[in-house]
Amino acid sequence: MAHPLSRRSWLTAAAATAARPQSLAPDAQPLLRLPKQIRIALLGVEGHAGEILKPLDRLPDVELVAIYDPDPKAIAGIIARNPRATGARPYSDWREMLDREKLDLVGVAGSNAERAPAILACAGRKLNIVAEKPLAIEMADLQEIEKAVAQYGVQLTMLLPMRFSAPYLAMKQIVASGEIGEVAQIGAQKSYKLGPRPEWMRHHNTFGGTIPYIGVHMVDLMRWASGRELVEAMSFQSRIGYPEMLDMENTTATLFRLDNGGVATLRMDYLRPMSAPTHGDDRLRIAGTKGIVEHTAEGGLTLITKDQKPHRITDLPPSRSLFADFLSSVYLSTPSGLELHEVYRVNRIVLLAREAAERHQIVTI
Repeated sequence: MAHPLSRRSWLTAAAATAARPQSLAPDAQPLLRLPKQIRIALLGVEGHAGEILKPLDRLPDVELVAIYDPDPKAIAGIIARNPRATGARPYSDWREMLDREKLDLVGVAGSNAERAPAILACAGRKLNIVAEKPLAIEMADLQEIEKAVAQYGVQLTMLLPMRFSAPYLAMKQIVASGEIGEVAQIGAQKSYKLGPRPEWMRHHNTFGGTIPYIGVHMVDLMRWASGRELVEAMSFQSRIGYPEMLDMENTTATLFRLDNGGVATLRMDYLRPMSAPTHGDDRLRIAGTKGIVEHTAEGGLTLITKDQKPHRITDLPPSRSLFADFLSSVYLSTPSGLELHEVYRVNRIVLLAREAAERHQIVTI
């Protein structure tokens, strides 16, 4: 049966719903002043483009001057919904946009296969970049990005907003404090509604696989929140049912070995029923020698230790904006909440985890 919503409108609504519990109210977002006016463009409006658009009302020195997308209705929708986008010029060719506009920074979203060429084009023009994930769907392209960013001296980050949200900031603080002891096991989940999907997600050569596409979020959280490194991986991936999705996997599982000999598991699926109250069901559990900290959408953040009974943690640090954090680090030289070496590392891990599934072998990461 056809879905009553278009693919774009459904994904936009789903993303807004998923982000809402982790976002600060607009009046709680800190105002960020920069030393000069920053002219930005959006190269594609799918995925996490909202992470760039939502904070604009608290970024008075940032001007959105241009938007590219192959769908003019998608651009019109962005302009209609965001007052800070009303002056943005629409483009149907991103290369023309980069050639014609005088820019400081580009938000690169769009389809997975076009992301690496777009990032390389921006780097070659010495433009700073905020990119959707993953940066690339092939290791050779990731290596080219690393070379170009270093060669042209540009700043690059990737849209991994989960590590800036309140529950996971608190989880990292708890683990770092030593309350749960040495981390021995990590369990993570991402479960999504399938909904309508674009044609590029149905083909491996343009999608790149479910493990890189959504696994990158949880792999980043697992490393960052636990303070442990992932050093080996074994994965399985498949599509069960839904023949119309062609190459797109709807079930995956990856087993990681931690640098201290512990283990981590990541299970992901696109099997969440449409009747579920939210688009996604994200879960992260970190077990240590003295206790366990866990976050789920329904249960919130909970902690149990040798000295404390299970209880919910309600005193959370404020959520932050990844985009504002990046701007501050680039133009005000403040410490970054997501360093470039972490961006490269997590991209490398998910590509190798996918390789483990394709080769049916344990891979060193």
